[in-house]
Amino acid sequence: MLAPGQVVGGRYRVTDRPIGAAVRAVELHSGELTRLAALDLPELLNEEDWDAEPWTGLAERLAAGLATVPVHPRLLRGFGAFVEGRRLWVAEELPAGVPLAELTERPWPPYRVAELAADLAGALGALHRAGLVHGNVSADSVLVGEDGAALLGGLLAGAAEEGFCAALGGPVARRVYEARAVLLGVRAERWAPVGGAAGDGWALGVLMYRLLTGHAPYPERELGELLAAVRDGRAAPADGCGPLRPVVEGLLAGGLTLGQLRSWLAGFLAGAPEPFERVTPLLPVVRPRGPMVRRPRAKVPVVTGGRSGRRVPPLLLGPLLVGGVLVLLAAALAAVVAFGG
Repeated sequence: MLAPGQVVGGRYRVTDRPIGAAVRAVELHSGELTRLAALDLPELLNEEDWDAEPWTGLAERLAAGLATVPVHPRLLRGFGAFVEGRRLWVAEELPAGVPLAELTERPWPPYRVAELAADLAGALGALHRAGLVHGNVSADSVLVGEDGAALLGGLLAGAAEEGFCAALGGPVARRVYEARAVLLGVRAERWAPVGGAAGDGWALGVLMYRLLTGHAPYPERELGELLAAVRDGRAAPADGCGPLRPVVEGLLAGGLTLGQLRSWLAGFLAGAPEPFERVTPLLPVVRPRGPMVRRPRAKVPVVTGGRSGRRVPPLLLGPLLVGGVLVLLAAALAAVVAFGG
C-alpha cells in the first residue's frame, strides 16, 4: 500500500488517512482532497506477459470520457485515470463526509432512505440525460456529506472495472464472467439483470432494500446462487421496507422509472415529520431524589406610600402601576404639543 507523503501519478500526494481499499490524497496543483482507488488483478495477470499499453489506453479513454460527464450537485467529480506500478488508478473528488458503506450496520428509517434515494435518483437522472450509464451504484460508491446529502461517486471506478473485465475476457463470454466474478464479488447491486438506465434503477432498488432491512433482497452466499435468484426474479419479500415497499418492488421488477421514483419520493417526503432529537427538557424539572422538604412560602412584597406607611393591597399594585405609566405618557405628550407651538 502507498505510504503517506508518496506522490502518485505526478500530481497526487498521499495523506495518512486510508478509505478502505482506497487512499486519501491531495492534488498538488489545486490542493483539493482526492480519493485514489487502484484496480489491481494479480490473480489474472501473467507476469511474463505484462504489457502496460492496453491499460494505458484504457486509462486515456476513461480520462477523455470525463468531458461528457454532466455537473450535478449530487454527483462527485472524477479527476482522472492513469497507470502506475502495474495498477490502474482513478482519482475522484473527496468532500467531507462518511462513506455509506460504513453506515449500514443497522437498518435506516424509511424517511431517511427516501431522502438518500431522491439524491441518488437525481444524480443518475443527470447521467442518463447525458447518455451515460453509471453501472456502479452501491454503498461503496456513495458518500454521505456533512449536511446529510447523498453524493454519488464511483463512476470512473465502475467504468475502469468493466473495462478491465472486457480486456481480460476478450470475445469469450465465460472469461469475462470469471473476471467480473473475481473483481466484483458477490454484491447484488453489481449484477443487474438488465443494462442501461434500467440497470441503474434496479441497483438503486437493491441498495434501498439493503438500507431498509439490513440485507440484500437476493442471497449473497455464493455467486451462482445470487445470479440464479436475480435471473429468475426471486427477490426476498419486501415486508421490512415499510412505506417504501411499493417503490422498492417497482424498481426490482423493472416497472418503475427513476423519474417516477423521484415524483413518488417528493410526495412521500412532503409528509415527513419534523426531525426530532432527544434533548434535556427545560420543563418539567426533574424532581431530585430523596425526601421532599417543605419550604416556607415567600412573603408577598408590599408598597408603602407617604409618611403614614399604609400598605397597598396586592390586588391594587397592577392598576396603580399602569395608571402611573399612563400619567407619564400624557405629560410627555403635552410637553411635545406645547413646545411644538
